[in-house]
Amino acid sequence: MSTAGYRNDYAAGQSDSRPWGDWAVIDAGPGFAVKRIRVVPGGILSLQRHQHRAEQWTIVSGAARVTRNTDTIDLRAGESIGIGLGDIHRIANHGSEDMVFIEVQTGADLREDDIERLEDSYGRS
Repeated sequence: MSTAGYRNDYAAGQSDSRPWGDWAVIDAGPGFAVKRIRVVPGGILSLQRHQHRAEQWTIVSGAARVTRNTDTIDLRAGESIGIGLGDIHRIANHGSEDMVFIEVQTGADLREDDIERLEDSYGRS
């Protein structure tokens, strides 16, 4: 596979803390990135969309409430959902234990600043 035309700012081992929990990159390559994301009880990611990537989320522990466009979906460990390019989405942990999910990003341009925040509980823009 040719890697020409791909941009991926992620690398295995990268991690970051956020007000809602943290994330770590498990693997990355041309056109994909895999993250392990932990959301603390009561944590909620910003309502957002992406211009350059689609995502697939698989819950591995805890319970999640996912907003995808106008739908609200409750997921448990072993369940997954696709987030299409441009979908408005967020994930929240309304449970009493950490919720962990695996996020697989796909696209030709993968970077952390491809986040258009539409609403954020922590005052970020």
